[in-house]
Amino acid sequence: MSTTGQSTPASDEAVRRAPATRRAVIVGGNRIPFARAGGAYAKSSNQDMLTAALDGLIARFGLQDERIGQVAAGAVLKHSRDFNLTREAVLGSALSAETPVYDLQQACATGLETVVGLSNKIKLGQIESGIAGGVDSASDAPVVVSEGLREVILDLSRAKALPQRLQILSRLRPKDLAPLAPGTAEPRTGLSMGEHQALTTAQWKISREAQDELALNSHRNLAAAYDSGFFDDLLTPYRGLTRDGNLRADTSAEKLAGLKPVFGRNLGADATMTAGNSTPLTDGASTVLLASDEWADARDLPKLAAVVDAEAAAVDFVHGKDGLLMAPVFAVPRLLARHDLTLADFDFFEIHEAFAATVLSTLAAWEDEEFGRTRLGLEGAFGSIDRSRLNVNGSSLAAGHPFAATGGRIVATLAKMLHAKAASTGRPARGLVSVCAAGGQGVVAILESL
Repeated sequence: MSTTGQSTPASDEAVRRAPATRRAVIVGGNRIPFARAGGAYAKSSNQDMLTAALDGLIARFGLQDERIGQVAAGAVLKHSRDFNLTREAVLGSALSAETPVYDLQQACATGLETVVGLSNKIKLGQIESGIAGGVDSASDAPVVVSEGLREVILDLSRAKALPQRLQILSRLRPKDLAPLAPGTAEPRTGLSMGEHQALTTAQWKISREAQDELALNSHRNLAAAYDSGFFDDLLTPYRGLTRDGNLRADTSAEKLAGLKPVFGRNLGADATMTAGNSTPLTDGASTVLLASDEWADARDLPKLAAVVDAEAAAVDFVHGKDGLLMAPVFAVPRLLARHDLTLADFDFFEIHEAFAATVLSTLAAWEDEEFGRTRLGLEGAFGSIDRSRLNVNGSSLAAGHPFAATGGRIVATLAKMLHAKAASTGRPARGLVSVCAAGGQGVVAILESL
């Protein structure tokens, strides 16, 4: 207690009142270049990559030894050694060890959901600052032992005498020694994400040419963004990479057209999804620095954009009519209705390119009159977007998709774009983020320039 009888807060994070209205602002972001699985980061763990992304963010904004209100991050592919992953990454970083953390996992929406959760805490006055993030290593995916071997190992750890251990070992069979490869199928259907999307692609009659065109634009846009220096303050080199390893600046419509389908091959002529218009397995990590206006101003930090609102949705892809990756189709109309907005009110659209066909199926559903009436409860079609505003600095098809890290990449990219747009036009700019996720889920958000 102080001499006046009032408690003295240990820091500006310790005690505060929640004001009636607060903003959650995006100060900036940092990620490491994304690498194709089995490549430059093959020997890097989730903790290694997340710590590297954190330290790059800390260095960029002078946060050494800073106690951040909270850090939230996660990974989709986790080992048992990844217990308390985010806390261990923070302890290995230059942040204060007094920074609290939590782990979160919502498949491919993990990174965006950490941004949403921390933003809400800032708006409520629970914290003044936060770092959202995500990481994944497809190179280091867990390889699981068989159930028989697992039971033997556990029983051996409890055995007291040699005869007991020998009896336990006698239960082992040759088949028990074979490891189980990481699964990629949805547990309730047995189909991979790509196979699910192939069905949706055929349902919405998405052409091969349209998919290849979107993929080509993604690579061209990402290459142009790198060449212009756009990513100079959004990325920290790591393990020899200075650009995303999946980027193919020299790809062409002819090269993409020459690739054979890899998903939905049983669909015959409707098999249109190739390695070129689908995201590869990828390693990487991303982070985003969030804050209240007061916290950012006190440290003379930039304020690029505000996290206005978000919405989540899920579809019954097992028994219903909707594809596995179509949840954002339902989330976006609900979010926009809450703010009396239409698709025409946005300057930029950042729609995660899990597959080119995912983006195109989403747009097709929004443009469909019957779908708008029967599934969205509207008088007609939800609307269409200006395609020139879509993923203008490239997206997942070119950059790659480390599952939990994609949301952070998108948010940091969009915040910088909105800030630049507002500065050049003298008027506020608005952007929409849409991320689909395994399990039939999706998370979407609105960002506005500051």
